[in-house]
Amino acid sequence: MQTPLHKVQGMGASHTGTGHFWYERVTAVALIPLTLWFAYAMLGLANASEVAAISFLARPLNVILMAAFMVITLYHVKLGLQVVIDDYVHGPGMKMFLLLLVRFAVIATGSTALFALLRIASL
Repeated sequence: MQTPLHKVQGMGASHTGTGHFWYERVTAVALIPLTLWFAYAMLGLANASEVAAISFLARPLNVILMAAFMVITLYHVKLGLQVVIDDYVHGPGMKMFLLLLVRFAVIATGSTALFALLRIASL
């Protein structure tokens, strides 16, 4: 026997609503300093040569911050698009297709970007 309160205590229909909410907020807060760093770095590299940009990313701290920025940004995008798809796509087949497409795009983009960063950092 479950009371109605027990059914809704901090959980959505799939029992992950609260966690999803907090992941979005935590990634948003983590992106604040990373975005400020990224904007500062890109403004500093605005008129720089390709060699200067590669040498900037070859430094360990910069490559770590760039990787963190990319991974957290892509995860935040995935979470946001998942909410949009869940809210506005009503067909179950289309919803599943779009969720898988977003997941594939995030994994492909992230792995490609991290591979590129590792190649640059190993120069």
